[in-house]
Amino acid sequence: MLSEKVVCNSHGQDSSYFLGWEEYEKNPYDEVKNPKGIIQMGLAENQLSFDLLESWLEKNPQPMAFRNHNNQSIFKDLALFQDYHGLPAFKNALVKFMSEVRGGSVSFDPNNLVLTAGATSANETLMFCLANPGDAFLLPTPYYPGFDRDLKWRTGAEIVPIHCSSLNGFRITKSALEDAYKQAEQQNLKVKGVLVTNPSNPLGTSLSLHELDLLVNFISSRNIHLVSDEIYSGTVFSSPSFISIMEVLKNRNLMNTEIAKRVHIVYSLSKDLGLPGFRIGVIYSTDERVVSAATKMSSFGLVSSQTQHLLSEILSDQNFTKTYLSENRRRLKERHEMLVGGLKKSGIGCLPSNSGLFCWVDMRHLLSSNTFEGEMELWKKIVYQVGLNISPGSSCHCSEPGWFRVCFANMSEETLDLAMQRVKSFVELMPKQNNQSGHQKLMNRNSRRTKSLPKWVFELSFHQREIVANER
Repeated sequence: MLSEKVVCNSHGQDSSYFLGWEEYEKNPYDEVKNPKGIIQMGLAENQLSFDLLESWLEKNPQPMAFRNHNNQSIFKDLALFQDYHGLPAFKNALVKFMSEVRGGSVSFDPNNLVLTAGATSANETLMFCLANPGDAFLLPTPYYPGFDRDLKWRTGAEIVPIHCSSLNGFRITKSALEDAYKQAEQQNLKVKGVLVTNPSNPLGTSLSLHELDLLVNFISSRNIHLVSDEIYSGTVFSSPSFISIMEVLKNRNLMNTEIAKRVHIVYSLSKDLGLPGFRIGVIYSTDERVVSAATKMSSFGLVSSQTQHLLSEILSDQNFTKTYLSENRRRLKERHEMLVGGLKKSGIGCLPSNSGLFCWVDMRHLLSSNTFEGEMELWKKIVYQVGLNISPGSSCHCSEPGWFRVCFANMSEETLDLAMQRVKSFVELMPKQNNQSGHQKLMNRNSRRTKSLPKWVFELSFHQREIVANER
């Protein structure tokens, strides 16, 4: 008899977020081989600055050849047994880079750093360290769909949404935090902490100082943890500037307090450096027990010593990292403006944003009905008729139908321009009465908070959603 995990459906793989990827993989766009295929706009991947990394490698061939600066082979040293604490040279270079990304406002101690095989592993490891099966973490909506897998699937932890609204740009409020906590209590769930992404995935906005202060005050009053996932911290391309939770603790003189021990940071090189395939994740915590436990658990997902060596060389070149971060931000801003401008020509707006590899796009006026069924109907048209894989807001647990996450940094300018042409043609062909009906329903909405999403939105398969949509 197999483990329950083999037949467990809580992985989240049947979410429309992942189903869109499946449809793309069946019919991927290629400029020459498949020009009418689906363009992948559901993948938050940074491909805009590979040339900078490749240029560095051409000028510095020794690390790739497993040789030191004296041109002596270090292959044997890297190939033999690796301590799961990680290479000291890499950890030292990494904490300096993390400080540089944050403008030097804070510094990090390499002894408080745990290396993991990507941010996915880092978040799951923290859940194992902080929560028992059945305990809950509060997450602001909308949130990254993969958290349903990363935080819950193997750990047994639960997620309780902090419902945020478009009325204030989906900002976190004190009342939303309190409501989520009460909801957890009503479900007999013990709340162990709050997890936020800063900058936000999928919103593309960085948390304000007011929100960060709210979070610190909230976890302090409730005696719970705060996990700040800051994997997009180096992608902030316009004002306001990024504020790390570490900076808040420092400015409030909380660095050496029990509160600080309950604040943990997740970081990665997947987004800022565009290296998701290298599987570099980080847990940073000042709680020695968390660091010790997470380090032991990291033995199940180590970062190869070869990867650590190469990246320690890259990150130690501060002239390169300074140039890279600046140029990458410039390119992200330029590409962001291209997407926003292209959508605007089709009468589609976006939530104002300053970071990330995506935009939170408002298509509420294109819905046939102001429902999640209407959102799924529109999403399927965009995937199959327009040929774009984007992520519907319901897959991100958004409380309001009609929002979509659209990525812009994983393709060429030419491909993005084609995507915008497809959108424009699609909108122009839509029945005018359908647009007016959707817009009128949007305007007539009252300001009450939308109820939690129905369970079927997240749990039904793609084909089941289609059946339900036809029946309702």
